[in-house]
Amino acid sequence: MKTPAERAAELHDLLHEHSHRYYVLDDPSVSDAEYDSLFRELQVLESEHPELLTPDSPTQRVGAAPQEGFGTVRHAAPMLSLANAFSQEELGEFDRRVRERLERDDAPVCYVAEPKIDGLAISLRYENGVFVQGATRGDGQSGENVTDNLRTIDMIPLRLRTDDPPAVFEARGEVFMSHQAFRALNESMSAAGKAAFVNPRNAAAGSLRQLDSRKTAQRRLSINLYGLGELQGMEIPATQMQVLQMLQEVGFPVNREIRLCEGIDACFAFYEAILQRRATLGYDIDGVVFKVDSLAEQRELGFVSRAPRWAIAQKFPAEEATTTIDSVEFQVGRTGALTPVARLAPVFVGGVTVSNATLHNMDEIGRKDIRIGDTVVVRRAGDVIPEVARVILDKRRRGARRIKLPRTCPVCGSPVINADDEVKARCTGGLQCAAQRREAIKHFASRRAMDIDGLGDKLVEQLADAGLIETVADLYTLEAAQLQSLPRMGEKSASNLIDAIDASRETTLARFIFALGIRDIGESGAALLAAQFGSLDALMQADEAELTSIDDIGPIAASSIRAFFANPDNRAVVDALLASGIRFPTTDSVHTVSSLAGNTYVLTGTLAAFSRDEAKQRLQRRGAKVSGSVSGKTTAVFAGESPGSKVTRAESLGVPVLDEAALLELIGSPDE
Repeated sequence: MKTPAERAAELHDLLHEHSHRYYVLDDPSVSDAEYDSLFRELQVLESEHPELLTPDSPTQRVGAAPQEGFGTVRHAAPMLSLANAFSQEELGEFDRRVRERLERDDAPVCYVAEPKIDGLAISLRYENGVFVQGATRGDGQSGENVTDNLRTIDMIPLRLRTDDPPAVFEARGEVFMSHQAFRALNESMSAAGKAAFVNPRNAAAGSLRQLDSRKTAQRRLSINLYGLGELQGMEIPATQMQVLQMLQEVGFPVNREIRLCEGIDACFAFYEAILQRRATLGYDIDGVVFKVDSLAEQRELGFVSRAPRWAIAQKFPAEEATTTIDSVEFQVGRTGALTPVARLAPVFVGGVTVSNATLHNMDEIGRKDIRIGDTVVVRRAGDVIPEVARVILDKRRRGARRIKLPRTCPVCGSPVINADDEVKARCTGGLQCAAQRREAIKHFASRRAMDIDGLGDKLVEQLADAGLIETVADLYTLEAAQLQSLPRMGEKSASNLIDAIDASRETTLARFIFALGIRDIGESGAALLAAQFGSLDALMQADEAELTSIDDIGPIAASSIRAFFANPDNRAVVDALLASGIRFPTTDSVHTVSSLAGNTYVLTGTLAAFSRDEAKQRLQRRGAKVSGSVSGKTTAVFAGESPGSKVTRAESLGVPVLDEAALLELIGSPDE
């Protein structure tokens, strides 16, 4: 006769196996009644012997007490976003860039094509084979801890299906709601007299963020896994297809539509085929993700800003609807740019009701001949801001009015300028313009900048309207008592916001530079500046020659940086921020002016001492530019083993081709 511990272990194995066959393989091996009987037997055993209850028990999927809120999880490896392609031409251009960087010339690249499910990206962390933590993508660096809710999804194994589990195994994928589950949910919501969800993605998002996991369990969420995060104690596969195979082997559901495509023509064919079958899949997809199959080639291609160079999402054609333009207003952004926004007769498109749409700029208005009173086609693709795609000229009303650029700022009354070399018109008010100040504060507090949790756009507007803040530095002088005077701001909420503001004082130099909102400097530019100069003082003292020596920092961006720090109002705000206790690590002597300033180099082939990225960083730290292509302006090409066509190109242009020994003379060996 088996002991209670032996029987509990046996029931664990049986129930995990039956769940996997039912929810993942869609091939049940027992009846529902038999499964329920086994489940009940395990519940009784655990009740009589509490010491047998383990985190990976099948009985622990549902039933956690409601939470007060979600904690924050820092991702061990960033959860990156993807660049988008909206046409066959853009996808072809992506393939050209990949082949050029890999020096493949005309040789086709193998891609893995995965349907882009319209859901929420999540990570699942397993330690010694047991599920211990699940988190949302968040800003890519950190997300919300939704472990209890993810436990309720039967497709997620609570224990990996392997006899030799690794110390850490992190899987990544997409949580979504099938059309069938969505219909059932909305029927139950309507029966209860509650508002129905607009689309499956919103329903999935709302379900995954329930503070009561028992409610999540009722929503019938699904999941597909497609990638890895942190991995300890297991060899990383060589290809993306092998990653997917490994995920399946340890118990995860992987999308059945995924295919290997050899070359860009096969990618085109897959996209067209899945587009035709889109409505029959039983769940929403909004495009196709193409990934370079070889993980070694993925590492060679690397990343740019927050997205990998080895993957792209080709989106499906945008959804469109017809409506009319009632009026046009001009919004002022944080850099003073004026954006015309059409106020529309409300129309349902792309899963939401749209009443505003961007008109981009005056050139775009002129090109499309958009007028107030026109009947227009509004386009919305995924989470992209709705835009006016075109005018239906046959329906133009008599008296439709042309849209005119205001001469003065609609917020502060300062003159509006429209420089010849810029598409956007701008308010000249600078920090005197309330709109620019407020947008600067919203940007400063955003997740990708200082990441002040709870300080959203509406609250910034409330604080500004109440006269509590004028600049970003004023955030760090706020007190809980002041916040409690605002509508719907209780003691607990005020305390949480003050804590979040205090927490933001510990940041990184790259985040701080990005948060300042310097015109023409995005996240990737801020990261480059932080890596090159190492300290804020060094950056503020840099001249344009030093700035433009950095690859991807051109004359316009360099001029914007110099202008920003030369402005006494901006410097006063920066000084006030530093005085408030904002801190970030600096590096020693990162920025070194040397004889390489003004030189441009190209790296090709495999280097023995460094990766190409490491060599590139060393050259840049010595003032050189590193380019991906050879031209007449190239100083020299450094060629490692198996160089590609760049050597031939250099020789045809008379550009010197040097070996790795010459490179080491310039940048030093790895231990220097």
